[in-house]
Amino acid sequence: MSEFINNQSLRKEKLKEALRQIHEGKPYQEVKVVFRDILSNASAGEIAEIEQALITEGLPVEDIQYLCDVHVAMFRESLDQQALSEMTPGHPVYTFRAENELAALALNDSRLAIERYKAQADAESRQKLLDSVKKLKTYDNHYLRKENLLFPFLEKYGFRGPSNVMWGIHDDIRKGWKQIIATLESNRPDSRELAQELEKLLTPMENAIREMFYKEEHILLPNSLERLTDADWRAIHAQEEEFGFSFASRGSDWPASIVQKPAEKDTIKQNTQPERIEPMSDFPLTNGDLTIKQIDMMLKNLPVDITFVDENDTVRYYSETPERIFKRTAAIIGRKVQNCHPPASVDKVVKIVEDFRVGKRDVAEFWIQMNGKFIHIRYFAMRDAAGVYKGTLEVSQDLTELRKLEGEKRLLDD
Repeated sequence: MSEFINNQSLRKEKLKEALRQIHEGKPYQEVKVVFRDILSNASAGEIAEIEQALITEGLPVEDIQYLCDVHVAMFRESLDQQALSEMTPGHPVYTFRAENELAALALNDSRLAIERYKAQADAESRQKLLDSVKKLKTYDNHYLRKENLLFPFLEKYGFRGPSNVMWGIHDDIRKGWKQIIATLESNRPDSRELAQELEKLLTPMENAIREMFYKEEHILLPNSLERLTDADWRAIHAQEEEFGFSFASRGSDWPASIVQKPAEKDTIKQNTQPERIEPMSDFPLTNGDLTIKQIDMMLKNLPVDITFVDENDTVRYYSETPERIFKRTAAIIGRKVQNCHPPASVDKVVKIVEDFRVGKRDVAEFWIQMNGKFIHIRYFAMRDAAGVYKGTLEVSQDLTELRKLEGEKRLLDD
């Protein structure tokens, strides 16, 4: 056995076999006994790589997601023995960990609130439960930063397992928040039956969040620290505020402050020459000729959000409009579009892109209600003069106010 364990390739194959047997329905305790020695020595990196390998070999992401807690339980003995890295306040990993500690306290409050409601089933205890769950829901900022900042950087190193599996669990938790809040805000009268129904909604959500604490602390974050460079973490840090934080403010000890260079006005003589008109660019358009700056300015001021994905399914551009509907950050550039969507909706995205690629359709559109707004989302196939597919353009627009227009308006407001 010792000779086998020392062989890294065989170790991973044996670990994969253990997980395969679990997925085939073999009792967890039996598998754990057979593979005890190797399970007790598995590292966080090996666990994540094996799950990713199983997905690559064709095991459905949903199966991995469904049995994710079982996987962690199998390796918990080994994971508990591994020391966690000390981090500096302000580093993204420190912030993730701090949020988890505070989210655990928020979960405790929700648990106390549901127990109180089960005992009293009155309006006051119902409101306290609603307030506690709404507070807990702000933890979604934590998941959004994982999905839109941390996952893209991991994918650049070929490490896609966490985004495939964890994103789906995030969405299950989000559904739980939504169902609990909708039930509490309904007109149903307070009763012990309602309390029991809320308990059945809260408990699996609570367990999923607590299990995710462990997966982040012992698998995701150690793997991230192993793979990402200091420059990667700084890039993540620079974009975190766009998504916000949960329960706490970010620390300021990391990264170390950078000494600013003297301003140009202090080192360069003031230019007294008249302003020169910038020449037109070398990119003539079908109807007109614009500079790159003019094109960029136009795209930023369109009353719609746009995102462009090239013919290789790689995100190449998004517009930075003042009131963007769906958040985007620089981390999305260069990311495969399939990795920019949660597992539950990625099949729809893949179908749209493939239909565009083979010429089955040229447009796909959807409209949704979101936070009191009516959002229209359209996808357009981009083709060259010969009709060859060159990419997909996503256009999103808030039509809430436009749908209210009636009659005519011919005069300019003062």
